[in-house]
Amino acid sequence: MNKIMKQLMKISFLFLAFFALSLNASAQKYGFVNSDLILSEIPEFKQMEPQLESLQKVLQKKGQKMVEDLQRESQAAQAKLEKGELSPIQQETKQKELQDKQNKIMEFEQTMQQQLLAKRNELLEPILVKINDAITAVAKAGSYTMLFNGSPGAGILLYADDAQDATAAVKSKLGL
Repeated sequence: MNKIMKQLMKISFLFLAFFALSLNASAQKYGFVNSDLILSEIPEFKQMEPQLESLQKVLQKKGQKMVEDLQRESQAAQAKLEKGELSPIQQETKQKELQDKQNKIMEFEQTMQQQLLAKRNELLEPILVKINDAITAVAKAGSYTMLFNGSPGAGILLYADDAQDATAAVKSKLGL
């Protein structure tokens, strides 16, 4: 009889443990946020695009002027060459000048792209911080354990309860 009671107690304990674990697992709350939709509706984001377009136009005009100057110089050099007004040394010097200007144009194009990206990031950062703060506040207020990005094709974790972070355990397992 005593053996049966012990087994019954073990079974009861296991049942209670399983029940407690299932309650804990079901207490986790997950959700999603369509961050693309939110971003598109933020007034600062709508104001950002014209600023970027304006900067892009200014930079493109400068680049276009550089290209036009190079074309003009190239055509003038070609005309002098056809008339026989350039010695071989002058031809070589002019060709090097034109190549240097072409290289400067390519460098400018790369710099232009970097400037546009830097300006976009500069304007976008405070907007993203604002959205992230709102997501965190909503997650905490709604007792969400995790929020995912529900934007089409995104599938990115936006918020996670720090208690669910397993980074330290993984690092320990790796000996880091």
